[in-house]
Amino acid sequence: MLLRRVIVVSAQPDVQQLARRVGQQAFVADDTAEAINFARTLAPELILFDDRFTPGHIADFIATADKNGVKIPVVTVSSDINSIRLNEYRQVGVFDCLHLLADQQQLLEIAAKIKSRLQPGTNHPADYFASDLAASAGIVGKSKAIKSTLRIINLVAGSNCNPVLITGETGTGKELAAKAVHIIRHPNEPRFIGVNCAALTATLLESELFGHVRGAFTGADRDKTGLLELAGQGTIFLDEISEMPIELQAKLLRVIQDKTFRKVGGIKDILCQATIIASSNRNLKKEVILNHFRSDLYYRLNICPITIAPLKTPERREDIRLLAEYFLRSSTVCPDKAGKITAITALALEALENHTWPGNVRELRNVIDRALLLETTDKIGLTSVIIEHFDLVGSSDSDTSVHIRDYSLEKAERELIARALQETGWQKTRAAALLGITRATLYAKVKQHNIQMGPCAPNLIQSSTPVSPENQPVYVA
Repeated sequence: MLLRRVIVVSAQPDVQQLARRVGQQAFVADDTAEAINFARTLAPELILFDDRFTPGHIADFIATADKNGVKIPVVTVSSDINSIRLNEYRQVGVFDCLHLLADQQQLLEIAAKIKSRLQPGTNHPADYFASDLAASAGIVGKSKAIKSTLRIINLVAGSNCNPVLITGETGTGKELAAKAVHIIRHPNEPRFIGVNCAALTATLLESELFGHVRGAFTGADRDKTGLLELAGQGTIFLDEISEMPIELQAKLLRVIQDKTFRKVGGIKDILCQATIIASSNRNLKKEVILNHFRSDLYYRLNICPITIAPLKTPERREDIRLLAEYFLRSSTVCPDKAGKITAITALALEALENHTWPGNVRELRNVIDRALLLETTDKIGLTSVIIEHFDLVGSSDSDTSVHIRDYSLEKAERELIARALQETGWQKTRAAALLGITRATLYAKVKQHNIQMGPCAPNLIQSSTPVSPENQPVYVA
């Protein structure tokens, strides 16, 4: 058995037997609607359809699944399929087709391919990236915002625009965008040198960028080659340029305009051949108004800026799910769990999509890494997704402090369990699947928190959904 969970949409015993051959657990759905419901709840790795379902039915299923955020390989099983029907299935997005009895070995091979895609470090570009360029630079996402950013990157990188300005909130991936420009403009030049302008003092930053000659200042006991020179014909990336001291901004402007510079204490002009890329998470126009940034440098940088949208914008929010799944597949934070945690539950994904992500992609990656460390099952559940919420509270106009909202982990856990029970009509098997915990653990938590179904139960509205046997997923042992 290669996969953990398989959904089979068929009443045929032979097709159900196929599901048992490749899955540790096989769940039977009567129709596509029930299959969607099971998929959101159980996070299976494969869905099998028998030949009752035409290419049109499968196309409708895949479209509905996409709308519900369900992306699971679909395999059709048929005892009589010709090449025309086979092509029709593949055109609507079916992963593969096989004959009922003759292709059982092929199903095992398909399951092996699916399992390999679930292993850490086996991310497939078509799954997470909008283009080959995005895959090369590591820019995950297929949203309209990301595609627009990639178009500007291609436009700027294919021109002679130098310098290049990249703007965006902290954690949005400005350095990845800079690397994408470098990949296009300098495909045969490996030198991409980054420097954080906020991490060094003015003296150290000047020495790092321009280099110095021996005796230029106390402690300069030898000549030093600066990063502008080391970059050669490659790229130098000036991260957070808004933090660069004003006096250095003037020297950088000289480099941009004249393409030459001098080492600290030197008298020889050195040619700067590198592409200069600068980034900022601040609004440079406002920084100019506040006299924190030189206006002449701003206008020189602001030729065709590349702007990266934050995750909170409507145009980018659809990337949250892709990013979460990508980090789940690629994380190395817990090698002992490699390949053991293969999915994120629907409620956990909903929580991720509803967060505003002030730290953007960097914050999301940290949340997934933390969830991987905390999770004890094969799916990241809602209880393992710990997200910090910050309120900016100003005690005065001149004194602004950051406070974490007062919250209790125990209270949050109780509310999440109550919500899962409410949404499933108190069907504990499905509620446990939504939360990513075992049914035994759920029973213990319900007892621990004294969660009761009824109008008087705090934080819980009694569900009007009747609990009936037909609402339960059917498990094929």
